Amino acid sequence: MTTRHPHAPLTALAFALALAVVVVSCGGGSDDESSGAPPTPADAEAFLAEVNDTMLRLGTASAQAAWVYSTYITVDTEALNARANQAYIDAMARYAKEAARYDAVEVTPEQRRQLDILKLSLELVTPSDPELAEEVTTLASRMEATYGRGEWCPEPNQPDACLDIEEITEIMATSRDEARLSEAWEGWHTISPQMREDYARFVELANIGAGELGFADTGAMWLLKYDMPAEAFTAEVDRLWDQVRPLYLSLHAYVRMKLREHYGDVVPADGPIPAHLLGNIWAQDWSNVMPLVAGGGAGPGYDLTDILERRNTSATEMVRIGERFYSSLGLAPMPDTFWERSLFTQPEDRAVVCHASAWSLDFKEDLRIKMCIDPTAEDFSTIHHELGHNYYQRAYNHLPPLFQDSANQAFHEAIGDTIALSVTPEYLVEIGLLDRAPEASDDIGLLLARALEKVAFLPFGLVIDQWRWDVFSGAIPRTEYNAGWWDRRLRYQGVAPITPRGEEFFDPGAKYHVPANYSYTRYFLAHILQFQFHRELSEIAGCDTPLHRCSIYGSTEAGSRLDAMLRMGLSRPWPDALEALTGSREMDATAIVDYFAPLKAWLDQQIEGQPVGW
Repeated sequence: MTTRHPHAPLTALAFALALAVVVVSCGGGSDDESSGAPPTPADAEAFLAEVNDTMLRLGTASAQAAWVYSTYITVDTEALNARANQAYIDAMARYAKEAARYDAVEVTPEQRRQLDILKLSLELVTPSDPELAEEVTTLASRMEATYGRGEWCPEPNQPDACLDIEEITEIMATSRDEARLSEAWEGWHTISPQMREDYARFVELANIGAGELGFADTGAMWLLKYDMPAEAFTAEVDRLWDQVRPLYLSLHAYVRMKLREHYGDVVPADGPIPAHLLGNIWAQDWSNVMPLVAGGGAGPGYDLTDILERRNTSATEMVRIGERFYSSLGLAPMPDTFWERSLFTQPEDRAVVCHASAWSLDFKEDLRIKMCIDPTAEDFSTIHHELGHNYYQRAYNHLPPLFQDSANQAFHEAIGDTIALSVTPEYLVEIGLLDRAPEASDDIGLLLARALEKVAFLPFGLVIDQWRWDVFSGAIPRTEYNAGWWDRRLRYQGVAPITPRGEEFFDPGAKYHVPANYSYTRYFLAHILQFQFHRELSEIAGCDTPLHRCSIYGSTEAGSRLDAMLRMGLSRPWPDALEALTGSREMDATAIVDYFAPLKAWLDQQIEGQPVGW
């Protein structure tokens, strides 16, 4: 079992500005700007109309080019995609900088929110100095390319023996040879030391750009994307972590105990778990060590993959099943064009990008998913997840393009995963894939497997941006990049390398989101929110089983509450959207505690008398 990566929806502003490096010319601007005349409310209204029109026009063209490239990979479609994407990026990045001109203009609350969203849309603000702008974009491209070309070559004189990330990932997932795992882990981390100086200069230049827009640094700019003062948001993240930390500590202690039984003294009895022994390069998902740590009742009591294969369930039928889930909530089915234009299977005649994703190509009804579906339990769940993005995209399509996104960066992923949590044995019985739900005695195995994926991820979901915010602010100087990284890995995750990792290394760069400059806290929050959403919707649906057995399938009441929140898009601050669904304006991680309560009790029995913590 290999690691699943987050499945990102293709939304307009996020697609262009969060995933790409922007180059902004210091020239241009409106006639009023060049003449020095102060902007008026009418100017602001006209500016926003132009922005939304451009997003619709260029965003559609960019999405169409991206779709063609992803489903028909050639040198030509790659070039066409790059040109269409760059045209959109350049236009929206210019608008993002121009939005600051209207800071002092009296506008309506809706217009002010659109202007603020536009200003905060960039992950990277390039300096106005053309030479510095070119330098920072060159650095960003070079770091991402370095990561993309990353290989570990055990024998430098044998290039054919070099291993890429997919091959190293497979070793980490399947090998039980401690020496081999250590070698592969250290091998992958050889790709990033060459990024170190580039990253330090990148931080300097990115902070110059953020400063020109009035932000203290790039990290401070990212924090303001969450409709809260930066200090309040970081305190909120800490509060949520404190709610789930006892559950994580029990899981950590149990997994450490079981790994020590298998690997011996290389795993300490009461210290951090060696980072290379958790089945994943970054120890962010521990699912692959399930065979080593499973206790009694380790299986879910059924094999959904076997069921789908025996029934010869086609890819299209699997998607139809997913659609019927949403229809059971009272939501309209997907349009005919969804079935005509989506990609469900890998073509035999051409290369495609098989990574699962959900698309909205025209800001209206042209919704699609793209994935190479196999009749497996994982793909069955992923389909329900991806369709969640599509239903979200359609729900907010009545809003101006600037508001066509989720309530904050975490909500889109949370919605997809909320629906996936309803793929329970009871749901499978309802739709005729199971004759009866397994006995509750099988739940510990099911919950343990899910905790190794979901709970184990939580501290890693914090680490990347906790480190990066401190790097951008200067709290971690460039001379302590690696020490700061491992200090936070130890503090939050309780993992550590088994060999010294001095400042000659740059281990953060071995995780894609660092050289790609892609914010990561969204994934931590998505893991919190999905359980909070699931608990509330299950209560609305009248579920009377334990929370982990609840499915909202068939509940139009739950569907109505969900749709009301989805329709808000990004038009209101996220606490308003959260309140519309849950009745609370505060994120609450106790839903995770409730969901895994039977597992927590079992874990605490297993580790009785064992050290907890590190």
